[in-house]
Amino acid sequence: MKSMSNVDIFTISNELNNLLSGARVDKSFQPTKDIVVMRFHVPGTGRIDLVMQCGSRIHTSQYPLENPTTPPTFPMLLRKRVKGAHVESIKQHNFDRVVEIRVKKDKYYTIIVELFDKGNIILLDEDNNIILPLKRKRLSTRDISSKIEYEFPEERGINPITATEKEFKEIFNDSESDVVRTLAINGLGSLYAEEVIKRANEITELDKNTPNNELTEKQLEGLYGGFKDLFDNLSEDTIRPQIVKSENKEDVVALDLKKYDDFEKTYFESFNEACDEFYSKKVNTSIKNTRESAWNKKVNKFEKRLRLQQETLDNFHKTIEDSQHKGEIIYSNYTTIENIVTVVNQARSKDYSFKEIGKTLKKAKKDGMAEAQIYESIDKLGVLTLKIDDTTLNIDPKLTIPENAENYYEKAKKAKRKTKGAEIAIENTKKQLEDIKAKKDIAMENIAVPKKRVKKNLKWYEKLRWFVSSDGHLVIGGRDANSNESVVKKYLEPNDIYLHADIHGASSTAIKLNGDDVNDNLLKESGEFAASFSSAWSMGFTSQDVFWVNPDQVTKTPESGEFLAKGSFVIRGHRNYIRGARVKLAIGIVDYEGKRIMAGPIEALEKHCDNYVVIKPGFTKKEAIAKKIMHKINEDDLLTLDDIIRVLPSGKCDIDEEYHQRKKYEKN
Repeated sequence: MKSMSNVDIFTISNELNNLLSGARVDKSFQPTKDIVVMRFHVPGTGRIDLVMQCGSRIHTSQYPLENPTTPPTFPMLLRKRVKGAHVESIKQHNFDRVVEIRVKKDKYYTIIVELFDKGNIILLDEDNNIILPLKRKRLSTRDISSKIEYEFPEERGINPITATEKEFKEIFNDSESDVVRTLAINGLGSLYAEEVIKRANEITELDKNTPNNELTEKQLEGLYGGFKDLFDNLSEDTIRPQIVKSENKEDVVALDLKKYDDFEKTYFESFNEACDEFYSKKVNTSIKNTRESAWNKKVNKFEKRLRLQQETLDNFHKTIEDSQHKGEIIYSNYTTIENIVTVVNQARSKDYSFKEIGKTLKKAKKDGMAEAQIYESIDKLGVLTLKIDDTTLNIDPKLTIPENAENYYEKAKKAKRKTKGAEIAIENTKKQLEDIKAKKDIAMENIAVPKKRVKKNLKWYEKLRWFVSSDGHLVIGGRDANSNESVVKKYLEPNDIYLHADIHGASSTAIKLNGDDVNDNLLKESGEFAASFSSAWSMGFTSQDVFWVNPDQVTKTPESGEFLAKGSFVIRGHRNYIRGARVKLAIGIVDYEGKRIMAGPIEALEKHCDNYVVIKPGFTKKEAIAKKIMHKINEDDLLTLDDIIRVLPSGKCDIDEEYHQRKKYEKN
């Protein structure tokens, strides 16, 4: 994969600084061993993910990567130290392939992203001491380890933004090199080195392989002219982010390059967006190939086991067939075999060795003796090898002919007994192979096509908790202290009903009656909604009391001497209670002013959609449960994982399998 050039990093750093300055740092993730994702919240914009890949790239991304269930050490430390911090600045260090992200929380921290060689990501404290690197490295010139001061790589090359004509011309003082190599090793890389030479050729004739010591003053001036013509576009902020394609090459660049005049070009609003499109799909393909390779190893393990088990079973069947056949051959040639055995035993009684007996039998066979024609050999223990009708037999002269035959029959019986175990083992392995292939298919399906996270235009109620009751009334609730304030101050009307779970930490809930009367079923459903979106869920409760009042009983004015926190309200007068409201939700896609995801009471989802998933307080993390829900309800590919996570209650969940089994049974 192409690594970002110094020019790319300059452009990206400027864009990131403009975009993320003042942003709040959220969680960090590590999808692969060399990729770290930092999530930011930008006021007025929302979530922005910054992808940093060691030695390769840094840019914002709308292609979420799959994260490990258990976060590695480095992102966990980032969460601990810098979550909640605000971005002070993002800049490129000395036009090098190094980015500094400076943030402030209780104190200053710096995240260093090294994009040269194999790269690194390093967290520094306010004194520039290393807290933790993603990769520990001990080199001859640099030591990247915890608790020591971070040293930037040695400065080299020129800065195209600040370089004077004199500084530019001085880099050609090395007479042993040529023009293109000199430009490349001084921070421009091969692409921009050749681009400078192309532009210089519009001023004066110049071959890129010209030795430095043969350059004329006019050619040096032409080179500087091409250099200025190219890089003034960066300083003048006239970048043209684009992906260029030809039959055998694809690249992402921030400027219009003459080298790519004949390429197909796709322009983007920002260089971050262009890099996201260029890199993210390639990385997802790479991750897919890596994961597929890992799954293939697991599949191959079972396929190899099955192959060996099948070979073993085939050998058992062959042994049964051969041994039974040999037993039958012994009986059908009883006299012939007995004669040769008698000869051996008589010779042994006269103290002949087996070697001598063998020589005698071999000579007898050669001389044409009929009984000796079946003889092949005799070993040092006296076991005869005989060949009858292309069948080779081992006969022990110390045993009777029936006993020799019985040995073969017993061998066949033993092999037959083993076939049962082999067949059971094969069936088990086949099942395991099918299971692992099914798991592989599901896993590959989840990562096969990276889906772009597109910010949706939400309806006003989608910014809150909401559901539509089974009788068609909209019920809304706050997501946090700010939205709890909005529910009461902005959306609660005189004819509505206000509900709140009778527990600390709950959503302010309002039933939008629109002039209708409230009924018991509507209160029941709204009570379950209010109970589920409260701390009762994270505490693992199965039910929770909920009270309801009229809007004029809800006030922001506390008693004298008391203080009300943001999102809190005082309730005056009598409270009506919904006792033991069920803490359980259903999630599905409903058609309410267009198709959208809704989380609410089971009865409401039963009324408004056919396909839904019932969840309850449990032990599965949000991301994992969201994937299961997505697999079950996202038939028309309307949802992203974030859409589902957004409507889940606070706390871990499980799918209510018992409910779904019962529903399945009722249908049948």
